[in-house]
Amino acid sequence: MDMHHIQRLAADILGRIEAGTTLTDALAEAQRQQTQLTPAERGALQDLSYGSLRHLGTLRHCLRQLVPRPLPEPQLERLLLVALYQLQHTRAAPYAVVNEAVTSAAGIARGKFKGLVNGALRNFQRRREEILAEAAGDEIASANHPGWWVERLRQAYPEQWRAVLDAGNSHPPLTLRVNRRQGTVADYLARLEAAGMAAVALGDDAVQLAKPVAVRELPGFDDGAVSVQDEGAQRAAHWLDLAPGMRVLDACAAPGGKTGHMLELAGIEMTALDIDAGRLGRVADNLERLGLTAELREADAAKPETWWDGRPFDRILADVPCSASGVARRHPDIKWLRRPGDFAALGRQQAAMADALWPLLASGGKMLYATCSIFPEENCQQLENFLRRHPDAVRLKEEQLLPCERHDGFYYALLQKN
Repeated sequence: MDMHHIQRLAADILGRIEAGTTLTDALAEAQRQQTQLTPAERGALQDLSYGSLRHLGTLRHCLRQLVPRPLPEPQLERLLLVALYQLQHTRAAPYAVVNEAVTSAAGIARGKFKGLVNGALRNFQRRREEILAEAAGDEIASANHPGWWVERLRQAYPEQWRAVLDAGNSHPPLTLRVNRRQGTVADYLARLEAAGMAAVALGDDAVQLAKPVAVRELPGFDDGAVSVQDEGAQRAAHWLDLAPGMRVLDACAAPGGKTGHMLELAGIEMTALDIDAGRLGRVADNLERLGLTAELREADAAKPETWWDGRPFDRILADVPCSASGVARRHPDIKWLRRPGDFAALGRQQAAMADALWPLLASGGKMLYATCSIFPEENCQQLENFLRRHPDAVRLKEEQLLPCERHDGFYYALLQKN
């Protein structure tokens, strides 16, 4: 397949994200429709899509310096953004990138913008250093996050906001969770070394690879010896202080990483819910690979009257719906899909779910409120409001993890019922 076709597909994916589709769904749909793509072409499409979104702020700034006003054909704008990403961040030959973009432009608006595309990209090559320096000097463009996001981070973390933005624009590490039912971290590090894969232990069950690899290349992956899970996400199961025989509820289980981890740590009686049947299927697949079992139920955790049998739980993981702002480097579309107005609705959802689950907890039991967000209104502010509504709740500990080289961003608050 011609590279200009991959370039055009990446521009199509940017368009779908502008319309509200997630990157995961947009890529999956493109790959379903383009069955003739080779593995290398799929990889190229993924790189162009992820990369363009990761650097979108800078790319848009560069485009406006080359073409001062938005073009009447939005698809041309997206095509130019993808081509600018290729010229800045890939090893593709510049002449080939320009020629591919011109070829792609021939199919838009009867080709009347071919000359503009050619001229803009060649202009970028001539003025590259000047244009990139100007983009680097623009705080919002260089942040590669929306302006409102930058401002909220600045207010919440006056000392750390720049580091949080930099981490959000980085490539995420590949971190594994060793299944302690099958072996120790030391055992697995030896297996990785034998396979020529450099890695380090991060503590508890976490191992981080020096270089990412495809999961199927990981020793013992198919047999459940190890799972892919961020170090920050691995803290949840340990915080819950599990013991054999406990009744445990994972209220929003998909895709099942924390579910599997809890079952690896103790012989518990697990109920795992998710409101989406398709996502619940991923939990089943993960547990099958690990050789573990749980009661899986397609249900709304915020409506226990539709599924709860009245038997209290000793532990509840309330991994509530959130902005996912803490994992934006893994899902760079999140930065551009979120809107400032989203937080009011998310806050209502979070409060409703926490309130609905609290009565299901046994006296003396523990509930972990968890998000993959870095915004206080979803985290510490939610917790303070919850404690005011529930005098029988005691805060045992809480932690806000910010994205860094070791882990993504998460918030945890462990509560005990008096």
